[in-house]
Amino acid sequence: MARRPETKYAWNGDVALAYQVFGEGPVDLVYLQGWSSHVDLNWESPALARFLRGLGRHARVIHTDRRGWGCSDRFSPGDVAPLEVQADDLVAVMDAAGSERAVVFGSWDTCLASMLFAATYPERCAGLVLCDPMVTWVATEATPWMYSEEHWEQICDEVHATWGTGAWFADHEPVADARELEWIVPFSRASVSPGALVAETRAFYRVDVRGVLPSIHVPTLVVGDPGDPDLLPVLLGMVRGNAGFIAQRIPGSRLVEPDGREGAAWFHWYGRAPVILEEVGRLVAGIKAEQDSLDRVLATVLFTDIVDSTTVAARLGDRGWRELVERHHATVRGLLARYRGVEVDTAGDGFFATFDGPARAARCAGAIVGAMAPLGIQVRAGLHTGEVETIAGKAGGMAVVIGARVGALAGPSEVLASRTVKELTVGSGLVFEDAGERELKGVPDRWPLYRVTSPAP
Repeated sequence: MARRPETKYAWNGDVALAYQVFGEGPVDLVYLQGWSSHVDLNWESPALARFLRGLGRHARVIHTDRRGWGCSDRFSPGDVAPLEVQADDLVAVMDAAGSERAVVFGSWDTCLASMLFAATYPERCAGLVLCDPMVTWVATEATPWMYSEEHWEQICDEVHATWGTGAWFADHEPVADARELEWIVPFSRASVSPGALVAETRAFYRVDVRGVLPSIHVPTLVVGDPGDPDLLPVLLGMVRGNAGFIAQRIPGSRLVEPDGREGAAWFHWYGRAPVILEEVGRLVAGIKAEQDSLDRVLATVLFTDIVDSTTVAARLGDRGWRELVERHHATVRGLLARYRGVEVDTAGDGFFATFDGPARAARCAGAIVGAMAPLGIQVRAGLHTGEVETIAGKAGGMAVVIGARVGALAGPSEVLASRTVKELTVGSGLVFEDAGERELKGVPDRWPLYRVTSPAP
């Protein structure tokens, strides 16, 4: 992976949203970095770059600056977009990056839009990671650990005075490592200007997503903090209180509180990063396994091919063979349509198709065999019913391998089927003859096979 991926822009109306894509994991992950973010300058921090590369080992990462921050379009103090627009922005970024569904990873204030997105667009959200999340900006009866509005006003005054300077970090987010401090001060200025930060803070005083939490039904990882003496007590209370509160209210969510801190304040890409990355990997693996199981369906596979095709091709010549194959293909496709088969692949003179019913598949196979006589050729066919996986958009898995092996053992004008097909078509009127036990190349054990003798409608 390149040290700094190419920065691109997605558009939501007239607003440009900066994003980068990196990593090659089995699922997509949209990363929204809270409080400070700049998709270009993020890579200048060794710790943050290491964290980003770690995410890229688990997923195809779509890293974006939310509107108003970093490389995305900025806003004036009088033009702060509402929370639902931030959720819509995620849709625009995912569309631009070619992502249909993704895990959404939000941290700190970006968790608010992340949770709203998960509840509003469940078909686009595969999972959710909430790191040091907020659920509301100001204290309520249910969230007394949050800042009061007066306290936020005090913070706004301090942002006016010291944001983007070393004094801000000395007072609010201590950075122990001199190299990181040298990076993070200009990084914070590049992320957002003080006037815009104050405007956004004041605009979201009344934001409260507590009512959204029970509507989130995706695998969710909530990351909190077990407590650190170097963390400001009020900030620590917010992090711990929100994490536990959210984890209790999102059905099936999992709370982790990784210990360890180094480098700077509470940013998650420092001391807690290894555990967070491990937990993200665990979440992604679980989502991939679940997706794989949902992509498996019971189906009957049919394989056919022309017998002695090489000899026939040599006899007919190139032009004659090409015309014969075209007539063969048209005949097979017509019968697949009749019996509701789905063509998966065509390799030379062979067909691979799937059916949602074994009796239809067997009758289709017999019809194909019978239809070849006018063409002066014979075909063989093999059938098997089993769990078929969707792999790279095509049917695959052991059931497909078995079907192909059964088809390869069939003789001229013969339809061979596995015992599963025979047992599932009892009462259909189909007649099967015992064809003996055979070995299937690459498949354990010996398999009893059956000759379908009356597959016609």
